[in-house]
Amino acid sequence: MESLPIDINYNKLLDWLINRRHCGQQWQPQAAVIRQKIIRCVENMGDDQAAQGFSEPSEVTYFQIKELLAQSKDTESGKKNFFGQYSSQNMQDWAEIIKLYERDGVNLAETTQTISRYVNYEIPAVKKQITKCQQLQKECERKEAEYANNAADLRKKYAASCRQMGIEGQKIKTELAAMVRDLPADFDRMAASTQELEGAVKYYDAFVNFLVNSREQSDSVPMLKFVQSRGNVRVYEWRTGSPPEVTEEQSIKIDLSDEQDLTNESEDIDWGGGDDDNGIDFGAEIDFGIADITVEDGGQEEQGNGDWVKVTAEDAASLPEVTGVARGEDALSVLDNPNTRNLFIDDLMELESFLTQRVQELAAPDAAMSGNQFQGAPADVQLDASEVEAMLDKVQGIVGQLTSVQMQHLMLIRSSPRYVDRLRDSLRQTLIQADKLVLAGQEAASRRRAALEEEQQLEPRLDAMKKHVRSLQKHLEAEISEKYKGRQVNIMGEINMI
Repeated sequence: MESLPIDINYNKLLDWLINRRHCGQQWQPQAAVIRQKIIRCVENMGDDQAAQGFSEPSEVTYFQIKELLAQSKDTESGKKNFFGQYSSQNMQDWAEIIKLYERDGVNLAETTQTISRYVNYEIPAVKKQITKCQQLQKECERKEAEYANNAADLRKKYAASCRQMGIEGQKIKTELAAMVRDLPADFDRMAASTQELEGAVKYYDAFVNFLVNSREQSDSVPMLKFVQSRGNVRVYEWRTGSPPEVTEEQSIKIDLSDEQDLTNESEDIDWGGGDDDNGIDFGAEIDFGIADITVEDGGQEEQGNGDWVKVTAEDAASLPEVTGVARGEDALSVLDNPNTRNLFIDDLMELESFLTQRVQELAAPDAAMSGNQFQGAPADVQLDASEVEAMLDKVQGIVGQLTSVQMQHLMLIRSSPRYVDRLRDSLRQTLIQADKLVLAGQEAASRRRAALEEEQQLEPRLDAMKKHVRSLQKHLEAEISEKYKGRQVNIMGEINMI
């Protein structure tokens, strides 16, 4: 029986010691008195190297004090006098504390309580905090990647929007203003390119006339035919049949005083020659068009002795003999005016739909059979699929230019210059959101680093706690074993799983 080990659960160890009278039930007041003496002794030791290994005075244990006394035997402070007392007052105080500990088994009760506190509360709390730090690091890493990806997507979206509008996106208002300035010339080029559609228009007319068995000129796509014959002339000329004698040009002013470089590039964009009269003044605002009235003849501006003939708007009102005055919408070109431009686009899309249908019919498997009905048709009706496809490509090219995202924005700017501010703010908001995501990613990275630093501080603390508990367990098992003539004592439970 005496050879069997004594197994005790650490949570029941204190009750076990009290029931077997190894310690008293009122041990806590005695332990509090001893703790106060320990604090005073540590303070009295000052910088004594023997006290360097002590932790906080509130954490000094009975076994550490015994080890201190054992180590001091070979030192000057550990010598004893004739009566068997330490010559050093500090050593006398420590010896008295050991006696107080051993009286009524206070050392056993306090050590048991310390083990229970560490195993049940201190160590689990540190483990939980370490786990929390690790989870926070993973969460922050996920958020960092998410914020970085979303910020990159927003910047790509910004770049794609700028590409659609044909700008670089550095100084949005300045770049758009330059494009609006060049818009009349772009319209003129589009009008000139309609000459390439002459074959398609003739093909359309010939096809319609053949189907209705008419020899009269078809009245299809009238606005397209007008632009082909007259060019991008004033709406006044389209409406009245003759060019205006006087044209009141409309001005478009875009305020650039609040322009910002959205890419933080200090270098300004150069939109033209330095001394060119048509260059853009980047100071406060841009005035597109001629604010004065320019006298024109047959759609061409007249020159006298090498100078442009200009009349102010006020002077134009005092010239009653001038009857052919184009003002307001009449002063715009047919492609610049929204109403006539829509008619032009409608004609192009009508021609596009016809050519698309013809391409599908000619490419169909039964095209040869269906072609029999055109055997008696004129030669300009009997075109093959490749010729019609070539016509279709040209029509779609012009339609694409007029209906592109870039052109839509430019038209809105022409209609309302303040639209530039709304467009700039909308694009800038995309960059602001991207910057916010970058900042959020930096904050997540900061939290991750802080969590990692805290984990690195907690790991050694946890190891020290485990080591301390195992040491107390070993000493306590040895103390109890002495009371039972050396029988093996095992403290069981979660203490062995920390």
